[in-house]
Amino acid sequence: MPSASANYRTLLRTSGAAAFFVSAAAGRLGIAMTGIGIVWLVHARTGSYAAAGLVTGGFAVADAVAGPQIGRLVDRFGQGRVLPFVLGAHAGAVALLLAGAVADLVAGVLVGATLPQLGALSAARWSALLSGERAAALPTAFALEALANGVSYLAGPALVSVLGAAGRPGTGVLAAAAFVIGGGLALAAQRRTMPPLNGRAEHRHGRGLLRSAFLRQAALGLALGVFFGAIQVSVAAYAVGRGTPDAAALLYFASNCTNLVGGWAYGAWRHGGSPRRHQAAAAACLTCASLPLTILDAPLAVGATLALTGLAVPVLLILISVLTESSVPRAVLTQAFTWGNSASAAGSAAAAAVAGRVVDAGGAQGGFGMAAGAAVAMTVLTLGGLRDSSAERP
Repeated sequence: MPSASANYRTLLRTSGAAAFFVSAAAGRLGIAMTGIGIVWLVHARTGSYAAAGLVTGGFAVADAVAGPQIGRLVDRFGQGRVLPFVLGAHAGAVALLLAGAVADLVAGVLVGATLPQLGALSAARWSALLSGERAAALPTAFALEALANGVSYLAGPALVSVLGAAGRPGTGVLAAAAFVIGGGLALAAQRRTMPPLNGRAEHRHGRGLLRSAFLRQAALGLALGVFFGAIQVSVAAYAVGRGTPDAAALLYFASNCTNLVGGWAYGAWRHGGSPRRHQAAAAACLTCASLPLTILDAPLAVGATLALTGLAVPVLLILISVLTESSVPRAVLTQAFTWGNSASAAGSAAAAAVAGRVVDAGGAQGGFGMAAGAAVAMTVLTLGGLRDSSAERP
């Protein structure tokens, strides 16, 4: 039986795959750096975390709203034609932010609105490259994407924080933009692996996104975002409530590490059976792992339980991509991926705000209960998804 690393090596040896994956991964690192980079920059400029949070919130909302619109343009005109314009606009927005030429909030919104969805563009390329008889390799490809995303969100914020703590917050924002623009331009230059355009007008206008199978995956993304947002607030509240705020970093680290392991293992596994069944099983496992958090108090037990949740989360993310890919016409595939990302971001932002109030009223266990509720909702959605048609896209 081939080793796990052999599976990934085989995938990356596919003609053109390694080049676009590495380009998108570099840009993804920059994306992971951008939000926290804005926090450091605005705080250094104003001395206010409230101001920094407001600007970062504006950035996140603009990113979530504009992302699908950029995806729609990409589906209509192609990555090679749209990306250079988006990247040029992003460079201009970052320049405005660094120069302080406009209000920080305005600049933050512009930076978010012009941030290219490089993960969605890479996923669309995998879909085109592994079509037909090679479609069985898509879960491994999307696992590779999830690994790149996980590594980016571990390394990116840490790199920016080091620069910010050293008194160079502007350098962090500039480095983030360099990764985004460099990776994006490299991706745009690789025309051979770009997905072919589909001129069907009804698909251009998004009718293909109204299918129940895709809407279910978008709802799952939203629920997963709620889970993320509630967990982040609850872990911090738990650590602070015990008088050990430094423990929060260790708890996050435990979950993030198993997240990487879970994604790597699922991508390396020789997949058999229905992806919808796998998704339902992963959601049920996440629910079983989350419920004990509502009653546990010992740090070791909480850490071990968070680590278990980290194993299930990447499997859900991978399968959301797999089932999104099979649920919509290719003409709206980039839009579909970006809508999924936006749904997750919206769920995370809303949950963070609501979980703060829940924690104030009922302690960290109340916030963990909110996360467990999101996991239950995912289980219900995935069980309902077992009835979705598995027919091929038209």
